[in-house]
Amino acid sequence: MILRNIDRAGWVFLGMVITAGILIPVLNLAVPPGSFLHVPDYLVPLLGKYLCFALLAISIDLIWGYAGILSLGHGAFFALGGYAMGMYLMRQIGTRGVYADPILPDFMVFLNYKELPWFWHGFDMFWFAAIWVLLAPGLLAFVFGWLAFRSRVTGVYLSIITQAMTFALMLAFFRNDMGLGGNNGFTDFKDILGFNIQAAETRGVLFFLSAMALAGGYLMCRLIVTSKLGKVLVAVRDAESRTRFIGYRVEYYKLFVFTLSAMIAGIAGALYVPQVGIINPSEFAPANSIEMVIWVAVGGRGTLVGAALGALVVNAGKTWFTGALPELWLFALGGLFVFVTLFLPKGILGTLGTGWDKLHRGSPKKESAPAVAVPDAAE
Repeated sequence: MILRNIDRAGWVFLGMVITAGILIPVLNLAVPPGSFLHVPDYLVPLLGKYLCFALLAISIDLIWGYAGILSLGHGAFFALGGYAMGMYLMRQIGTRGVYADPILPDFMVFLNYKELPWFWHGFDMFWFAAIWVLLAPGLLAFVFGWLAFRSRVTGVYLSIITQAMTFALMLAFFRNDMGLGGNNGFTDFKDILGFNIQAAETRGVLFFLSAMALAGGYLMCRLIVTSKLGKVLVAVRDAESRTRFIGYRVEYYKLFVFTLSAMIAGIAGALYVPQVGIINPSEFAPANSIEMVIWVAVGGRGTLVGAALGALVVNAGKTWFTGALPELWLFALGGLFVFVTLFLPKGILGTLGTGWDKLHRGSPKKESAPAVAVPDAAE
């Protein structure tokens, strides 16, 4: 049934993601380096990082584009998923670390830890770490959302406290006594599931998994926004008080989608860490969360595909600018946001969709988000 609800842009997006997930590793591993078609080793993890950001952008669009929840702290959920994976990767180093301690990571030996902190136990097993990739951001989002939505905190006030949350976490994770690496975080990873994390084959598999996670995340979110639940979310976004008045427990809908979005962000963070090779408290920086919202605005809020497109476009531009004109990157990002706000209020995908519809049908295209019609609460 979900396949019938995928629009033209969705099919194109899925085709490109799945094709890239297969083709990029093949062109890296099977094509000789001297060939024009060869994908360099450095490009595979870089593109994989972009895919993780695209999945993160989709998770933000799910709550902002369809439920009207503007989170300026989603970087916290992304980072928590990354830290959960980083703890597993640090436990795999063992005696190959600088201090050759079979149990304690190097930073703990340096800081004179005598034993492994209790919350590190179990992270030597991949399945345990994978569970916490979902649980850590999910529990935080559930507790935060329960308190905020039951108190009917909305709008700019909710955005501010989400930003305060991620800033508080950043300050906490910078502390050496947290037992999480302090300002240096985790790095110098060796293996994942027994495979050399630096090997081209491992990088290719991680890229493929990132592509499949992006495709799966899109399909899940698309299923939600085209269902009865999606219609209620849009009604909450456009007329929360009216939706509450006709009998819907609005806080439950918002809590569910907020928690799910945080867990998707955690998966993106977990795939990001082994590909970039490091995770530290800077990932909690409020500026990162603000930048994530810009990705969604640039691509097209309430479109899912547009959010992923915005993440890819902005981060590709960031890579080029920080290499060619590093001092101009922040100005370019700010200028892009202003330009989109003034001239492309629907984002890249929304504007292209409207223009295409006008060209071929002679009338404006309907909004990409589901209709505001609210199903009867008694159904």
